[in-house]
Amino acid sequence: MERCYEVLSSEERTRAQRFLIEPPRRAFILTRGTLRLLLGKYLDGAPGDLSFHYTEFDKPFLNEGNKLRFNVSHTDGVALLAFVWGLELGVDVEKIRPVKDLKDLANRFFSLPERARLNRLETEDELHAAFFRCWTRKEAYIKGKGEGLSIPLHQFDVSLEAGETQALIATRPEASEADRWLVRDISFDPSYAAALAIAVASAASSAHLSSRR
Repeated sequence: MERCYEVLSSEERTRAQRFLIEPPRRAFILTRGTLRLLLGKYLDGAPGDLSFHYTEFDKPFLNEGNKLRFNVSHTDGVALLAFVWGLELGVDVEKIRPVKDLKDLANRFFSLPERARLNRLETEDELHAAFFRCWTRKEAYIKGKGEGLSIPLHQFDVSLEAGETQALIATRPEASEADRWLVRDISFDPSYAAALAIAVASAASSAHLSSRR
């Protein structure tokens, strides 16, 4: 904790102090400090000297010439950090927990195929596990794209099944986006759902591959 706080910028320390209760303040310090420490290792530089920039949708990145990409998500008791050279990526992690009006949320935000699959599930355990698998896969994808909720969650389809090697099924209106991105689960604890989305092909190579089908 102390080491993580030491490497924070003055702006990050101010942000940490804005949390009125200890658990979220501690989570912020540990997550942001760990991010700086790991980036410092990758870049062989001082963690405290790193400067973050943000897209218009608040996706963080380093300076324009740096090809190291990263993404962060955290939930109750867990932080997920991912790093890659030269490719865009996004991650999301959620604690699986009871959700009031779960089907109403799904009907509001999920696509028609996702809602149909969810509504066929019978037990509460199956329903909650599938809901959070769907949610984290969708969040990882839009975070990878770096466009936030400007991409409506119903505009693309993900699988709700466990253990998919490619959970991104379809994207609209650009169908080729489904070929450009790999979305899959990160498994570490059955009480959490987590997913990674990574751009595996450029738009040009995706178009070339699609034309050869």
